[in-house]
Amino acid sequence: MIPLLMFAAVCLTLLMGYPVAFTLAGVALAFAGGGTLLGLFDPSILSNLPGRIFGIMSNETLLAVPLFVLMGITLEKSKVAENLLDTMAQLFGRFPGGLGISVTLVGMLLAASTGIVGATVVTMGLLALPTMIKRGYDPALATGSIAATGTLGQIIPPSIALVLLGDVLSNAYQQAQLSQGIFSVDTVSVGDLFVGAIIPGLVMVFLYMGYIICRALINPDHAPPAPVETESGPLLIQCIKGLAPPLLLIGAVLGSILTGLATPTEAAAVGAAGATLLAALQRQLNRKNLQDIMLSTTKVTCMVFAILIGATVFSLVFWGYNGEELVHEFFHSMPGGAFSAMLLVMVVIFLLGFILDFIEITFVVVPIVGPVLLAMGLDPVWFGVMIAVNLQTSFLTPPFGFALFYLRGVTPDSISTTTIYRGVVPFIIIQLITLALIAIWPSLATWLPDIVYNN
Repeated sequence: MIPLLMFAAVCLTLLMGYPVAFTLAGVALAFAGGGTLLGLFDPSILSNLPGRIFGIMSNETLLAVPLFVLMGITLEKSKVAENLLDTMAQLFGRFPGGLGISVTLVGMLLAASTGIVGATVVTMGLLALPTMIKRGYDPALATGSIAATGTLGQIIPPSIALVLLGDVLSNAYQQAQLSQGIFSVDTVSVGDLFVGAIIPGLVMVFLYMGYIICRALINPDHAPPAPVETESGPLLIQCIKGLAPPLLLIGAVLGSILTGLATPTEAAAVGAAGATLLAALQRQLNRKNLQDIMLSTTKVTCMVFAILIGATVFSLVFWGYNGEELVHEFFHSMPGGAFSAMLLVMVVIFLLGFILDFIEITFVVVPIVGPVLLAMGLDPVWFGVMIAVNLQTSFLTPPFGFALFYLRGVTPDSISTTTIYRGVVPFIIIQLITLALIAIWPSLATWLPDIVYNN
């Protein structure tokens, strides 16, 4: 029961408001110390900790994290989102639901450019929401579409969540193989997850746009057209100026991965350099912006690695109490085999998404359940994409969805929190439909990686 008590203690301490990284490490060390005094824990297990921390700091895959964060924050400061939204509004605004479609497409492009959920939600909330309300959009539809498209950064590559999941699932896959007596160097890479998430992400985008179009056709007053008077020449030039920079950046990052010219870490470096170049061309790379970019990147990177080190301490003590045997026995005793075990894990991750960020869930939960589920025959790429979509859904679900908190912070007081909650419900249903589609047809996540890497 000690592993269960450890997990409960972490959740309780987090609810009390303590920092995640110190909570994970502190709870683990407290249980290790208490167990040592009672003769229930072998303290020599902690001698493995320095080697694990050194492995984290020397992991080339995790080097992609600060680079992708740098890319995203630089784009946030370079007014790429503002130019994109203006361009899409010119193209689609004159049609019913056009602004909503523009928000969805811009959110998709920002997700593929930044990979940071919070930055996308806040940026779209500041830029798009006032325009949508001014044009007569239903506040619930406007806020719901912004919050939903903002969470696309969780699933559409290059996503920070997929980078971290790729590293954790690689270790879990190797453990699963060793538990079966298979000694292999095969792993699941970040590139596998990037490619596997493309089709599910696009499916979700098309479902979003389909819903907005249906709402506009059924209730024209909820998503009225916004005619724009402009000539074709200037509009064409504006489209080129607005779309070319992010599309070139996305093509450079994802294209280099898909063609095998670069690893995800190398592609992250290309993205960071490209974002810096775009900011310079937009004349936004002044001293103040550069200081803000460096400071924000450092803060986010330190937060990620501090949580990773704390999660490493927690998992080491958890395994020291034979927690993996508890999980293994529980899953294998469940009726329904791998299906029931996977369903339970999805429900638990969804609920934990209310109180934990994706980083904590990735570093704490996935290393515990991943090796057991993968040993039961689940495809690691499919498993990773399912987790990413599930976390995206939990980020959008009231009352604790993180995307809702981000949007509430930039929404005027005239729009109530209840309106925001009501607006995201249809998009939550769409995300659950997408999750069900991936579960029913795993090839949605596995077909493209097979084509790309087997050919």
